[in-house]
Amino acid sequence: MKKLRFTPLLFRRVHKWAGLVIGIQFILWAVSGTAMALLDSAEVAGRAAPSPQVIGNAAETLLPPARLGIGTGTDALQLRMLAGKAVYEVRSKGSVRLLDAATGADVTVNAILARSVARTANGSEITSVTRMAEPNLESRDFSGPVWRVNFSDEVNSSVYISAITGELLVSRGDTWRIWDFFWMLHNMDYAERASFNHPLIIAAGFGVLFVSTTGFYLLFKSFRRREFRWVPFMKDDRKRIVTR
Repeated sequence: MKKLRFTPLLFRRVHKWAGLVIGIQFILWAVSGTAMALLDSAEVAGRAAPSPQVIGNAAETLLPPARLGIGTGTDALQLRMLAGKAVYEVRSKGSVRLLDAATGADVTVNAILARSVARTANGSEITSVTRMAEPNLESRDFSGPVWRVNFSDEVNSSVYISAITGELLVSRGDTWRIWDFFWMLHNMDYAERASFNHPLIIAAGFGVLFVSTTGFYLLFKSFRRREFRWVPFMKDDRKRIVTR
């Protein structure tokens, strides 16, 4: 069996093929980084969530919390506006319940209510309303079931609303989708597009370190001493042959 020798030729061959793979990823990093920098940051962020609606004088006609019949096991109680209606948000043992603040009746976040909430963020025509059991890539920063409301505006906006609390979570458009594609290429997280601490990008990092290290090694091995004769302390002191 031939013994493996760590020679400059071996390093050169490994460096060449590793450099090809890493070089492709370098191009993807450069292209994706440039593309993300050129996109309008305001459009990438999406349209701002609607301003909180003030309850105002309507509070005088609302039921006091003591008359809601929610018991003593409540962890949190919040009075807020939801699609123009005052509601109590009751949190107890990890669950959330919405009550009509005027009547005490349960409020369900259905498709009709999701449409009303979505219109507070986008006045364009609604094309579809879909309930999702869990968030997709566009709403991956949140958890729980959501309503997706699509609009027919120029950027094909989609608004995501919590199916539990009725809150408007986020708005996405085509600019954000383009940015997200390049973000996926940049951080190499092709599944969830959220993490920098996954094995693939760590391997790429070590690959870059290997290519740069072997590159420096091969760089110095490619020079000869005679090429540095112009440097005073690198002169070639050859032995003179003395003939008698």
